[in-house]
Amino acid sequence: MYQTTIKKSVGLVGIGLHKGSPVRLKLEPLEDNSGIVFYRSDVNVSIALIPSNVVDTKMATVIGKDGFVISTIEHLLSAIYAYGIDNIKVTVDADEVPVMDGSSASFCMLLDEAGITELQSPKKVMRIKKDIIIQEGEKYVKLSPSPDLKYDFTIKFPHPVIAKQEFVLEFTKESYKKEIARARTFGFLHEVQYLRSKGLALGGSLENAIVLDDKKVLNPEGLRFTDEFVRHKILDAIGDMSLIGMNFIGNYEAMAGSHDLNHKLTLALLKEPSNYEVIELVGEKTKELEKAYA
Repeated sequence: MYQTTIKKSVGLVGIGLHKGSPVRLKLEPLEDNSGIVFYRSDVNVSIALIPSNVVDTKMATVIGKDGFVISTIEHLLSAIYAYGIDNIKVTVDADEVPVMDGSSASFCMLLDEAGITELQSPKKVMRIKKDIIIQEGEKYVKLSPSPDLKYDFTIKFPHPVIAKQEFVLEFTKESYKKEIARARTFGFLHEVQYLRSKGLALGGSLENAIVLDDKKVLNPEGLRFTDEFVRHKILDAIGDMSLIGMNFIGNYEAMAGSHDLNHKLTLALLKEPSNYEVIELVGEKTKELEKAYA
């Protein structure tokens, strides 16, 4: 099994969630062992996708360098990770990735348009060797050893539409596209009003997020899944975990996980080399994983 990139450059224009302004996004192929690189064309700054470049996790995962940032990267990264893409250049001409419809479905379609091609170097993955847990009160995120990849997420909200939800994703590219990619981000009306008073979420609307008041969903079309909320949390977690720099083999489990807890989990994982091993996928042992990204 070899490293991959996209076959051709592709792009789109969408609205940024916080500024509400159009953002141009371009995806380009990269050579072996390049990793995922973000580039802001408006200020000529490249930002490597590594945990140490994360500068904010309050409402989204934000990376930065030399005072310049790129926000809301997790939905795009979720799709890139789910497609098993190892090397790609992501260019934006503003300080955030366009929000599209609040899910990763548009990014999946863009990657389908680009196509995937194999490179010459063996694919590297990280095998989780120890349990690693970050816990704050009742909330926690956890990685544990496993021969495959599974995401098990639980959320609890004091809201009649959400309440308690759990979803377990047995990861493959196809299960991701079917079960996760269309799940949209969500927020509460009072939060949106507060953020707008602070000059944020100016691009947020019922077109790119599920919005709830105290009792119900305000979107006229309703939900795409009855448990769309927890499915979106898995979408976010997949994007956040991509900051370890490669796909991993192991189980991810969360109770009320967040961007912040996911970031702390990636730091804890990489801090101690005995937590993992990096393996090159060659020979017969790669066949099951190849099916996962088919």
